[in-house]
Amino acid sequence: MDANVKSGSKFPLNHREVVGASMVLLGFAAGLLGVYLTMPSSDYSFLKLPRTLDDLQILRDGLEGYTSDYTLQVLIGYCMVYIFMQTFMIPGTVFMSLLAGALFGVLKGVALVVFTATAGASSCYFLSKMIGRPIVFCLWPEKLSFFQAQVARRRERLFNYMLFLRVTPTLPNTFINFASPIVDVPYHTFFLGTVIGLIPAAFVTVRAGIALGELQSIGDLYDFQSIATLFFIGVISVTPTLLGDNQS
Repeated sequence: MDANVKSGSKFPLNHREVVGASMVLLGFAAGLLGVYLTMPSSDYSFLKLPRTLDDLQILRDGLEGYTSDYTLQVLIGYCMVYIFMQTFMIPGTVFMSLLAGALFGVLKGVALVVFTATAGASSCYFLSKMIGRPIVFCLWPEKLSFFQAQVARRRERLFNYMLFLRVTPTLPNTFINFASPIVDVPYHTFFLGTVIGLIPAAFVTVRAGIALGELQSIGDLYDFQSIATLFFIGVISVTPTLLGDNQS
């Protein structure tokens, strides 16, 4: 790991960084409160972040009755929750992707998931620029070293490498979002790799959400054909980078 990363190993966060992160958190809270206040009076005990498929089915059943009459509020609330989870690396966005399919169908669901996942990844990227260096160094020092070496090695074809990472589970998406600005991945490369690379997995997940009742576990999302397809797309995306390495 180079001196640039080592120099950022201070921890905990300073006062300015804590205030900045708190302001982002309060912004999400205010937005969600605004959505809640515009909904009709009702029992919203079903509203909670889903952690299991049973939780998700309860949430789907509860929101179905509101989606047609309060489409805008449901969309805004969905987007804010998804982006919030991505920004602060809260696990469970796969359930939100399934919910998009269950509520909005394949085409609208894929568009919604790609939009919110890209917006959330971007939000996490910029939050990391503000407070991420000490955090990522403390949480993932070995992964950070590996990622930094790979980015430096593939600098000339970085888009292909980022596309490969998004399509395949080589590195966790939460780590990619948070570590990318630390290892100097330009935002335009990060953005394009994210918005394009997330489409295949989003399609698989959203499509599964339509038949939510048939899922027994999250593992049922990815059968052999789906996994093989994602890896094939990943290999195609990274091939120009590998050819460039061999030529050099």
